[in-house]
Amino acid sequence: MRRSFIPFAALALLLGACQQDVVVNTPTTPPAEGFVSQPNTPAPTSANTVDAVPARDMRLDSAARPQWLQNRIQGILATRKRNPVIRISRYQFEGETVYYESAPCCDQQSTLYDAEGKILCHPEGGITGKGDGKCGNFAKRRTNEQLVWQDPR
Repeated sequence: MRRSFIPFAALALLLGACQQDVVVNTPTTPPAEGFVSQPNTPAPTSANTVDAVPARDMRLDSAARPQWLQNRIQGILATRKRNPVIRISRYQFEGETVYYESAPCCDQQSTLYDAEGKILCHPEGGITGKGDGKCGNFAKRRTNEQLVWQDPR
């Protein structure tokens, strides 16, 4: 059996480099007046960014929503706000109207519903990021994207 080792001096150097007391402070309050340092450097804002997904430049679709979708939206609003916020979009996919609900976080899966509210598949998310594999061509074949709703909180 072969043993690998790091010479003691190299190990001490690595540990020493990792134990630097580095403190990073990001200001979230603006200065009393003017700019931070340079005339072209704007002052930081006091508002922190909490939505990891940038807002898309899409207009909210004002068409009537099916009752099952209204119920789903009420269910989402009854829970805590997610980060990123949940968005529901309507598409045309394989000749049918479908509704796509974004995943609320991390390794959770997004959901694709048919026009009656039946779950068709989970196109994205999960540990692999590829959803459940039941509608793998959704991202390539979807058309006519319309933002139907996004969590306003």
